[in-house]
Amino acid sequence: KDTVSSAGEKHNDPPKEEPWETALKTTAVDMDVGEFRGHKVSVWDLLHSRYIPEENRKELLELYQAGELTLEQVKSVVSTIVTKAEAARAEQSANVRSPRAEPAAAEPHDSHKQED
Repeated sequence: KDTVSSAGEKHNDPPKEEPWETALKTTAVDMDVGEFRGHKVSVWDLLHSRYIPEENRKELLELYQAGELTLEQVKSVVSTIVTKAEAARAEQSANVRSPRAEPAAAEPHDSHKQED
């Protein structure tokens, strides 16, 4: 009985969440990049996305918990990291395609020279 009731209590009560953690989970950011395009995403989800390296995440969380960063600062830093990471990824993806694009770009110049 005790096991069932304690398990039931644990099930009904969400795990104890720190106020700072709740703030990160309830603060949403509009993101216009990558997989988050067009969605409101919590700062917590952004922090734990593939865009934020684990070392950066730990450092940001430590600074935030210590009160050295405000929620707005964390939100701003995380948004910036995600935006820059996605921009770099898009640029890298474009660079991979560029060898195919260069001959196509060269063709109009060649045909232009032939017209002269």
